[in-house]
Amino acid sequence: MLFKLIARNLAPHKGPLAAIVVLQFLSTIATLYLPTLNADIIDDGVVQGKIDVIMNLGLWMLLITAGQVLCAIAATFLSARLAMGVGRAIRRDLFDKVETFSAQEVGTIGAPSLITRTTNDVQQVQMLTLMSFTLMVMAPIMCVGGIVLAMAQDVPLSGLLLVILPLLVVAIGLIVRTLVPTFRKVQKQLDDINGVLREQITGISVIRAFGRRDYEAERFATANGALTASQLRAGRLLSLMFPTIFFVVNVTSVGVLWFGGQRIDSGAMQIGALTAFLSYIMQILMSVMMAMFMFMMIPRAAVSAERIMEVLDTEASVVDSPDALAVARLDGRLTVDNAAFSYPGAQDPVLSGVSFTAAPGTTTAVIGSTGSGKSTLVNLIPRLLDATEGSIAVGGHDTRAVTLQSLRGSIGLVPQKAYLFSGTVASNIRMGNPDASDEQVWEALETAQAADFVRDMPEGLQAPIEQGGSNVSGGQRQRLCIARAIAAKPSIYLFDDSFSALDYATDARLRAALKPVTRDAAVLVVAQRVGTIRDADNILVLDEGRLVGQGTHEQLLLDCPTYQEIVTSQLSADSPEHETAGTEGGAQ
Repeated sequence: MLFKLIARNLAPHKGPLAAIVVLQFLSTIATLYLPTLNADIIDDGVVQGKIDVIMNLGLWMLLITAGQVLCAIAATFLSARLAMGVGRAIRRDLFDKVETFSAQEVGTIGAPSLITRTTNDVQQVQMLTLMSFTLMVMAPIMCVGGIVLAMAQDVPLSGLLLVILPLLVVAIGLIVRTLVPTFRKVQKQLDDINGVLREQITGISVIRAFGRRDYEAERFATANGALTASQLRAGRLLSLMFPTIFFVVNVTSVGVLWFGGQRIDSGAMQIGALTAFLSYIMQILMSVMMAMFMFMMIPRAAVSAERIMEVLDTEASVVDSPDALAVARLDGRLTVDNAAFSYPGAQDPVLSGVSFTAAPGTTTAVIGSTGSGKSTLVNLIPRLLDATEGSIAVGGHDTRAVTLQSLRGSIGLVPQKAYLFSGTVASNIRMGNPDASDEQVWEALETAQAADFVRDMPEGLQAPIEQGGSNVSGGQRQRLCIARAIAAKPSIYLFDDSFSALDYATDARLRAALKPVTRDAAVLVVAQRVGTIRDADNILVLDEGRLVGQGTHEQLLLDCPTYQEIVTSQLSADSPEHETAGTEGGAQ
């Protein structure tokens, strides 16, 4: 899976890859040839006192060394660029894939894990790719070439390799084999610590308000301690590798000098040949060490590749059908027919048997207790989730029969959790309509009752907005999100409890200002307050995912006990609304 992932992203770069292979090959051949020249200098020049041989061969060594350095630099430069390109391509593919996910897939994998996979996991694969480019050509050529050239210097002395190499490979292989489960645990614990940290940063105000700093610090310490323990275990295993390699290298050097000295003393070997043989032994062992170093990185990169491929292989549950129509703009006719939604593996559906129709120019409200399925119903319309039963049609087209871009381009959604992106007021409003002029942006802000506080900002439309809108209040954040939807001028407006942070006066002004703007569009409002929705043309009452009532405020007061309970729980005994409700309720 690891090499499949790397190969897939290397396929478009065959030219640079071929250049790297050639440069590494030339660099390695030059490295192997230098000890032979050095042996010739010693045997033919130094021992015999021939200065011209020393100068000529020395000049050749300098030229070959310069060429070897240039090839190595060029190969490393190309390798780094190509490895970074592989990392960039994988991150791009991951981002594009996650962008297609519905809330269901994001919830299954988890946002912290997706962040870790897009950053740390990609970095592990990227580093292995870089090391592979550097070592995949050099190590095998240097090992094989070193063995051949060492045997050319002295065959009997080469017998040491029959003992040394298997011993080294077995020792390092056992260490690498133990590292695989450890690295898998490390990556999982990185997910855990990212999840805890992300949760604590997001909920810092709640933690402080309830005095839970010590408890949260302990949670983080537990996750941090588990990660530290796993990394220490991996570090201990890695720390065995280099001492093992250097021990074998040093023992080998002693053995070569011991037996080589005896062969020189007997006249069976020359001094230069022993020097070259020792260099080749070092090169062979270094090539094995380089290969083992790469193999050391493979376990962690393999775990990361598995996690990356898990995301890339996850099929999004909400996608365009093959024959989906691309419609420039859908009108505001919304028809929901017996819609239901169940999460995979859930015993009971979140939503079931919901049917209603919303025409352009009308307002449909949804009310119900917490967990009754109101937000789920809203999410089904733009296909943030797909209905598991029934159908939903927009503009006379089933939502599955048109492209997601066509569908969502005709819908203006204000989510339950008002979210703003880092940038400016103008950039956030123009997210709904990138071509909106400043005048249109101000019109949207006026309608959303946000113009006054934006004018009070020194920079006006260019006032900075921090990530999530953390530098504005909850009510200001909601009004900016409403302005964003208004600027898009959609055919259907979806307000998912988007007025909860507004006071009654602002709520009333906003609803009054929305009427002329939404004259030709269908409006669906999810609300907790009866006062927000009592003037709606049609009110849907949900209870435990079922539609238990539908009609106007007055009709529901007469024949829907669930709606009556909601009204009674919200209106105080001395409020005018309660008196009205009581009068209408008494007429039953």
